[in-house]
This record gives sequence, structure tokens and C-alpha cells, in this order.
Amino acid sequence: MVFTPDLLRRKCRIRNKLGRNSLAEFFGTFLLIYIGLSIVAQYLLTHERVNVWININVGWGFNIVFSVLTVQNLSGGHLNPAISLLMYTFGELELLHLFAYCVAQMLGAFLGAAATYYTYLDAINAYEKGPLNRTVVGATATAAIFSTYPASHLSMSGAYVDQIAGTAMLALFACAIIDKRNKVPSCAHAVLFGFVVLLIGCTFGMNVGYPINPARDLAPRIFSYFIYGRQVFTHPYPSWFLVPVIGPCVGAVVGGWMYHAFSGIHIPDEGEDKYQAVDQDELKAKNAGV
Repeated sequence: MVFTPDLLRRKCRIRNKLGRNSLAEFFGTFLLIYIGLSIVAQYLLTHERVNVWININVGWGFNIVFSVLTVQNLSGGHLNPAISLLMYTFGELELLHLFAYCVAQMLGAFLGAAATYYTYLDAINAYEKGPLNRTVVGATATAAIFSTYPASHLSMSGAYVDQIAGTAMLALFACAIIDKRNKVPSCAHAVLFGFVVLLIGCTFGMNVGYPINPARDLAPRIFSYFIYGRQVFTHPYPSWFLVPVIGPCVGAVVGGWMYHAFSGIHIPDEGEDKYQAVDQDELKAKNAGV
């Protein structure tokens, strides 16, 4: 008997919607974090010789395209607890599904971080001058491969503003893309999401490195705790690790609802006049001398 994808589908396809969607979020987030952190690793471990900052932005953009494309026809390709939370506030996701999505995303991100670490283990050892050296701060620090740390000029309040603003832009444009009244073909969604992340990287990357995703930052930080120790949760401030968790959740809700408040709910339905600054019926009546 020949073993084919069609045979595997008939034998092993998950029929339960929650189960298959959670699996999709797990796998999609694993891909997102494995590829994304590997982009950062290549940048840091080569002293910025292989990648430069724009390469990181472009790489993450393509990463979003293909990670979302892989699973979007199952779960929608959220790959981000903040986006899942936004969908819950829209009534697009049940509370149980929100919880399952977030757990799946965290697990996928954790394993993605582990995959990056072991892929680049020899390079990390060389960079840190030995297999026993793992540092969070200093000339040979490599903890930033896995999680984000603020620039020296940044305050806590500034960091929250940065994360709220960056994730708000992500959510706002994502809502514009998926709004059916904008008639963006579903096959183009993943590509446009990638361009949005590229745009955010080029505009909001200076302060923190645009995590804009609680799973992208917290799950790898938890993984790095087992390698680098508790300093990953205390540097540079004891509560710093909460910024890339709380900020994106707030920003996603703000940005998503901002789109609908200022644009989405005002889009004319099919058959209504569009773009005219003057009501056409009133204009016709005026021209007729009524």
C-alpha cells in the first residue's frame, strides 16, 4: 500500500474544530518563532555581519507570510494571543477557544525557542567563549536572541506606549485586511500581514525590537530562564517582562476597535453610493430645480 497525504488525511484528520484549530495555532506559532528567532540569532552571533537591521524586518515579514499561510485555512492564523484576544472581543472566538489558542501559541513558541537554541548551540558557545557561559548583559550576551530588552534610553512608560502603539497598528491594519467589505482576496491576506509587520519593524523597532506578541516574548523568555537564569525576568527592571505581554494585549484591542470606529462600520453596503462628497439624490433634485 502506498502511503500518501490523501490516505493520511482519511485516517488521521482531526474532526474536532477546537482540536484542529489549536494544533494549527501550535504549529504556526512554532514556525513563526523558530524562524524569527533564528533571524535574530544570525544577526547577533555574526556581530551583524550576516544580517543587518533591515534584513531582520524583511525576514520577519516573510516569516509572517509563510507561517500564517501554512495554517490560515484552519484557525485563521492568529499566532498571537493579543490578536486572539481581539477576536474574542469581536465575538469571533469563544472563551474556551481563546484559552486553547493562547496555550497552543505559548507551547509552540516555547518549542520554537528551543529549536533555535539547539540549532545555534555551537555558534552560541563560540560567541559566549564556552558552553558554560550564558549571559544576559555584556559584550557576549546572547539572551536577546530569545526575548526583547529595552534600549538604554527607554523608560517603563515609554515601553508601554511603544508596545501599545506597535500592536495597535498591527491590529488596525489586520482588521482592514480581513474586513470582507474591503474585498481583499483571502489568498492575499498572509502577504499583506507580512508587509504590515515589515512596516512596524521599520517604524517601531528602535525602542524594544517590536515584540508585539505576548507568545513571541514570554514563551522564549521562559525557555531562556532554564538556560540563562532568573536575570531574564529581572533585567533591566523586575517587572520588565510584563511590558511585551500587557502592552500588546491592550494595543491589539485598541487598534482593532479603532479601525471599526473610524472606518469599518462606516463602509457603505453593496448598492450604496461610495466616495461622493454630495448625496447623489440631493444633487439630482437640485439640478432638476426641485
